[in-house]
Amino acid sequence: MTDAVPTKPLHPATTDLAAAVREVEHHVAAAGWDAPVRVFALVRTQAALATEPGLADQLADEVLAAAQAAPWHLTSIEQEGLPSAPDLESLLAELSWPDAVDGVAVTVERVVLPPEAEAQMPQGKAAALAYLLAHPERQDVRLAVGVLRDGPSWCAVRTRANDADDQVGQGPDLVPGLVAALRSTLH
Repeated sequence: MTDAVPTKPLHPATTDLAAAVREVEHHVAAAGWDAPVRVFALVRTQAALATEPGLADQLADEVLAAAQAAPWHLTSIEQEGLPSAPDLESLLAELSWPDAVDGVAVTVERVVLPPEAEAQMPQGKAAALAYLLAHPERQDVRLAVGVLRDGPSWCAVRTRANDADDQVGQGPDLVPGLVAALRSTLH
């Protein structure tokens, strides 16, 4: 007889958040690479429809059916006219959301190196950037990360080298620093 390992129960919105993050990532991927940071408010579709009945005319029938079936079904609303910021951390520090926003998602592209190559990166911003961009083992990645107020998080990671919808890595905490930064915008 084996001992059962207790598993942490999933928040009821985890599945819907994962679907919303995948949808955001797929939407951004359709525009190609070398894109700016994009930010999305996440709102429960049922609540949005109750507040804004005209929204139903803008949503596909399958989205309306999914929203009726799932109380945590989320609609993403891309934010335009974001404040100018020198980096993602500064941008996120300037964001805050009204209570009607249930969560937030962001997409950002980054260049990553294997740990041994990263350890050899020179000091100094210009030298480090030149090293990073010229390194033969660099990987371009797109991160799509979403969080809900006091709830779950979900991450999707796509590499340029494996740029296909069925090659997107996913999980609740793949990018913990970005999850924490996004969560801080909701408090």
